Amino acid sequence: MSLLNSLSARSLAAPASGIIEIVKYARGREGLLPLWTGEGDLPTPDFISNATVAALNAGETFYTWQRGIPELRDALSRYYQRHFSVSLPQDSFLVTGSGMQAIALAVQALTSPGDEMIYLSPTWPNIVAAIGVAGASAVGVGIDFADGKWSLDIEKIADAITPKTRALFINTPSNPTGWVATHQDLTNILALARKHGLWIIADEIYAQYYYGEGRAPSFFDVMDEGDRIVFANSFSKNWSMTGWRVGWVVAPPEIGQVIENLIQYSTSGVAQFMQRGAVVALNEGDDFVQQNYERARLSRDILCDALIATNRVETLKPDGALYAFLKIDGVTNSREAAFDIVDKTGVGLAPGTAFGKGGELFLRACFLRNPDHIRDAADRLSSYILSR
Repeated sequence: MSLLNSLSARSLAAPASGIIEIVKYARGREGLLPLWTGEGDLPTPDFISNATVAALNAGETFYTWQRGIPELRDALSRYYQRHFSVSLPQDSFLVTGSGMQAIALAVQALTSPGDEMIYLSPTWPNIVAAIGVAGASAVGVGIDFADGKWSLDIEKIADAITPKTRALFINTPSNPTGWVATHQDLTNILALARKHGLWIIADEIYAQYYYGEGRAPSFFDVMDEGDRIVFANSFSKNWSMTGWRVGWVVAPPEIGQVIENLIQYSTSGVAQFMQRGAVVALNEGDDFVQQNYERARLSRDILCDALIATNRVETLKPDGALYAFLKIDGVTNSREAAFDIVDKTGVGLAPGTAFGKGGELFLRACFLRNPDHIRDAADRLSSYILSR
C-alpha cells in the first residue's frame, strides 16, 4: 500500500489550488507582473508594524486569550460602530489565524458530515474546499453573467435547498466576479434562510472596496437580533496584512464558546504581539484603508478601460472587490490561457477554471497595485489579446 492510499479520503479529496498552480509555475520571473493572487503590492504600513515590534520586544510572546485580546475585540466593536452603525458587545468577536480560518471554523461549527452548504459560483476555491474538508457537500448556485455584468436570481438558491441544507455561504462583494449584493438581494437571501431555518456565513471581507457610495451593502443592514448569521473577515486586504494571517469572526455570543473551542483545537489562538498590530490597524488605519481603496479604484479604471477598448474582452468595471474577471474572445480553456499569457507577456493571471462552475472561460486579475504597473499590465494584455 502506498503512503497516499493510507490517508483519509477527506484529505485526499482536498484539491490542489488552480491559482497556486500558475503561481508556482512562474513565480520569480524577471519582469513579472503578478496579478494572480488577491493582495496588493504595498507592505504593511509602519504604524502597524511598529506596534507589533514594540509588543514583541516587550515580551508579549506567551499564550494569550483564545478569543483574542480584549483590546482587539474592543477595537473591532468600535470599528463596526463606525462603519456599520451597529453596537456589538465584545463577546461577538473571536480572533482567528486568518480569514481562511474564520471561514473554516464557521463551516465546522455549522455543518456535519453529509450536510449541504450552498454557495454562489464562481467563487474563491478555498470556500468549496473548506466545506469538503469538513465532510459536508458544497452545492454551487450560479450567478448570471450577461452583457459584462453579474446578477443573482434568488429562485436558483431557493431551488437548491434540500432537507440536507444547513447553511448558505454568501460572499459579497464577490471574489472573483466583483458582483455586489443589493440590499434587496440580502433581504431575499435572509428571508430564505429564516424560512428554512438555515445559517448564513457572510464573507464581507471586501465591504470597504465598493465603487458606489460608502461601503457595500451588508447583512448588518437588514438583519434582526437572533438571525443565524456568522460573519468572516480578515485584516489582509484593508490594511495590507495578507502575510500576517489574522482574521476574525462575528457571531452570536451564544455560540462563541463553540467557536473558541474550535480555535483551541486548531491553533490555540493568534500571537499576542500580532494582535497588538491589529489593534492599531483598527484604531488608526482608516486613512490607510481609504488610500488602498483609492489606489484600487484608479487601477480598476486603468485596467478595465484598456481591455474593454480592445473590443475583444467581455467585462464591465466591477462594482466591488479587487478583481477584473475577464472573458477574452477565443479563450475556451482559461487554464491553458493563463500559462500562455504569463509565458508571452509576463502578466500572471488566475485561471477561471479555479473558481468553479461559471468561471471556466474567464481570467482573474487583481488590480490593487501601483497604477503604473497596472498600466504596463494593461498594455501587455491588450497587445496579447489583439494579436490572437
